Amino acid sequence: MTIALLDSVHPVLAEMLTRAGHTCVDLHLEPDAALAGRLDEVQGIVVRSRLLPGTVMANAPQLRFVGRVGAGMENIDTAWCVAHGVRVLNAPEGNRDGVGELCVMLLLMLLKHAVRTNEQVHRGLWLREENRGSDLYGMTVGIIGYGNMGRAFAEKLGGFGVRILAHDKYLHGFGNAHVKEVDLGTLQREADVVSLHLPLNDETHHYVNASFLAGFAKPIRLLNTSRGPIVHTAALLDALDSGRVIGAGLDVLEFERPDLSGLDPMIDPHTQKRLFGDPRVLLTPHIAGVTHEGKRKMAEVLATKILHLHG
Repeated sequence: MTIALLDSVHPVLAEMLTRAGHTCVDLHLEPDAALAGRLDEVQGIVVRSRLLPGTVMANAPQLRFVGRVGAGMENIDTAWCVAHGVRVLNAPEGNRDGVGELCVMLLLMLLKHAVRTNEQVHRGLWLREENRGSDLYGMTVGIIGYGNMGRAFAEKLGGFGVRILAHDKYLHGFGNAHVKEVDLGTLQREADVVSLHLPLNDETHHYVNASFLAGFAKPIRLLNTSRGPIVHTAALLDALDSGRVIGAGLDVLEFERPDLSGLDPMIDPHTQKRLFGDPRVLLTPHIAGVTHEGKRKMAEVLATKILHLHG
């Protein structure tokens, strides 16, 4: 097969595919307009964060599969792929450890006031009682979405002495000695911490809204390392102001660009100003799965899946 690489990815992917007898063509510097004449002999396309609409894939009449070196697939026109019998592959197994670890990091930073105290000490302040934190031990952590990322977070919490509740609308029978499978109502009644691990689609857009946040029995800390638009930012900020949410750790933002390349300048400036000015919210730039190890693992996982499909 001839496989077009439309993004820069770890070289191990091309090495594995080439070793198996396939041809990889690096087109990551080619703009969309220049792809029309470059995909006619291509059977596979690999992307990372580049937008891949049906209008681009239509230039590849022999296309059999599209692979994403990553987890979410909202940058790919999957409806076009289904309509044209094109398989879509992804590699969430590759960066699950990075995501799980960053969730733990965000949670501990919220509980121990790590950002604030670091900044204070750098300014020569030594405020101990004013920064009394909370222990994770004994808390109930609710995980919504129990795929690769949700499971990874649960695994990383193993030594912290927490009770873990997990809810997934589409998965059942996954509970074990360390994780209790529950409905959403139970999770909202009992959780002290809520971590989101959902794909972005029409059903999950603004999943966390004012009504959702009002449904919790006690104030929570909220983590989102999945996709930004799953959280309605203004509703989260209102919940912080009302005390329904104590703090939030967001690795993803509602106003990220669709190609995940940065922030969308069209976002409501008032909401953006509120978010960036709120010290109760920890923000990282969509880096949960961005590790050196994860980059290689995702490429290896995707290459393995491609080889399983086509030898």
